[in-house]
Amino acid sequence: NAGLESSAGVIIDGVYRPRNGVAFGDLGEPERIEVLKGPQGTLFGKNTTAGVINVITQRPSFKPSVIGEIGVSHFVGYGGSLSATGPLVEDAIAARLHVAARKRDGGYEGVNGPDNNDQDYYTGRLQVLFTPNADLDINVAIDYTKRDEACCGAVQIVNGPTSAIVRALAPNGISNPVDPDGFRDYSNRSFAKNIVDKGVAVELNWDTPWFDGAKLTSITAIRDWKQEGGGDTDWTGADIIYTPGLDDPNPPSQRFKTLTQELRLQGEAGPVNWLVGGFFADEDLDVLTRGVTFGAQFEPYLNGLLGGALPLFTGQPATGQVYRPGNGNLDTYAQTSKSYALFTNNSYKVNDAFEVTVGARYTWEEKDLRSVWTNSDNAIGWSTALARAGLLGGAYGALCNTAFNPRFSQIRNNAQSRDEEKFTGTVKGAYRFNEQVLAYASFARGYKAGGFNLDRIAPGVQTVRSQATEPVLDTSFAPETVDSYEIGVKNTLLERSLLLNATLFYQDYKNFQLNAFNGLVFTVTSVPEVVSKGADVDFLWFTPVAGLTVNGGVTYAETTYARSTPVSLGARLPGSRLSLAPLWSGSVAVSYERNITDNLIGKIALNSKTVSSYNTGSDLAPVKNQPGFTLVNARLGIGSDDKRWMLEAWAQNLTDDTYYQVAFDAPFQAGSFNAFLGQPRTYGLTLRVTY
Repeated sequence: NAGLESSAGVIIDGVYRPRNGVAFGDLGEPERIEVLKGPQGTLFGKNTTAGVINVITQRPSFKPSVIGEIGVSHFVGYGGSLSATGPLVEDAIAARLHVAARKRDGGYEGVNGPDNNDQDYYTGRLQVLFTPNADLDINVAIDYTKRDEACCGAVQIVNGPTSAIVRALAPNGISNPVDPDGFRDYSNRSFAKNIVDKGVAVELNWDTPWFDGAKLTSITAIRDWKQEGGGDTDWTGADIIYTPGLDDPNPPSQRFKTLTQELRLQGEAGPVNWLVGGFFADEDLDVLTRGVTFGAQFEPYLNGLLGGALPLFTGQPATGQVYRPGNGNLDTYAQTSKSYALFTNNSYKVNDAFEVTVGARYTWEEKDLRSVWTNSDNAIGWSTALARAGLLGGAYGALCNTAFNPRFSQIRNNAQSRDEEKFTGTVKGAYRFNEQVLAYASFARGYKAGGFNLDRIAPGVQTVRSQATEPVLDTSFAPETVDSYEIGVKNTLLERSLLLNATLFYQDYKNFQLNAFNGLVFTVTSVPEVVSKGADVDFLWFTPVAGLTVNGGVTYAETTYARSTPVSLGARLPGSRLSLAPLWSGSVAVSYERNITDNLIGKIALNSKTVSSYNTGSDLAPVKNQPGFTLVNARLGIGSDDKRWMLEAWAQNLTDDTYYQVAFDAPFQAGSFNAFLGQPRTYGLTLRVTY
């Protein structure tokens, strides 16, 4: 849902990415990855309610080096990368170049078409670092990525009574019986997508002569991300509904164009570490949606749903259909948003043991949306059905889906706008009992901007005879806020060989932005209150065994809707646990390295993640429940002791567990359910060479 901002933000080399779905790619060699839990916004970037994943890649170095990598994998995968860094002008200009290309067949077997969820991309990233003097450095980064991949395949998990109609139209059109473990996708339309992601960023760091050498940081970035392509939106071999693909003159598309600017000044003044900053983001979001397009068998399928009784359409040309193949809704959305913020974060050392931190942020948000709704056939099927059937009763949802509603086509320019201002911040106290033990308590208030649903909204039940339901012109949803409380302890034990942290947390969300998927569209609904409370423990242990390291953690979290949640938002929601929110989750990783000979070293790494059961559907339907499971990844390597080369065998999802990522109602197939699955077992070989 492009209109929904991320609860957990992603920042890459200081640059905020507008949505998680457009954030990640092949970034080359990482320097470090920071996971900041809870509300953020007083240190850098854009405000978030759940946390930040802060990725810092390696910058250009004046020490020359080259890293090459090639690999092969399951699903006929292959690819490689090359990274090189070194000086262009001694002690003044350095550069780093990373290029990569990878290709792999899809994890879903396409029964009626090509395989889905493949990999096929190339990418390049160039950084140039200027260091005119010891107090100033400027890093310029340019990147470009091109993807030609098919997403997203799904499988049947429950076949309801409509499956017989599907099989009548396409004998090999649906899994019979259901077999999620087979990863067979029965779709008959292409999911091919073209994605282009590119950007330029300039980061300046200056140790100023002001305020005892305060450091000024400026990060300016322009990014442009665009996706085009469609797919089969009934996920069967019958040609019922789809979104047009890349061969169509107007394939569905999304495009983010962003300009961000951040300024920070930080320094020390005796016992005070201080930081003040400002953040600005200008985002243009353009969406062309083809939510429902009629396939050649849409009308025969409807006839099957109505028991072969389609006298509604008697009188139409014998060679034609009222729901004409290739027609449907074609809507455009143009959203502009501007975000301004001032923030500060300051720590005061009361004494050698006690430190207090206070942070604050004031944010202004402006969003404007222009929606244009059209039906390429003027919704003739809907109009004919109404004229001949009047009050359609139970057939209304099938015959007159919101996407077919002709009253939307009468609204060619629906303009909406919203302005928000919010004050947020944090207070934290930390007390160090000794060199080994530090305890802390904190409060933080977080904020995530409201926005607009970029889709049609209308009541699903007809109330006036021979009349379409009234379109809802206000598609907005409210801003989300959270009050987060934590108490915890950080321990450095066993002569600094064991790091052990434990936290108790309580988070109270207001106007929680629930992103619900009904098989066709995502719609955000504001839930008045959600509470998350629990405990989190993590550790890192450098064991007495040379080369052996163990780390892991466990979280217990009760994340529930308030009992006062209106039933109108979902009958199962009041007092229930949220979707995608297991009570228990845990992870453990073991790595071991040792010399095999004087010139060879061996490495082995195992990591696993375990979760208890959780529901994967926003409506919490029991059929969408995912039982608890454990994922295991493994890596085994051998290489030279000088790290010049390393050959690794690896496997992800080693035990080949099948699990739902999201289960959803099969569109127009009452009683049937589909699911997007996690990736099956993949394995391969990788050779790395360093010079």
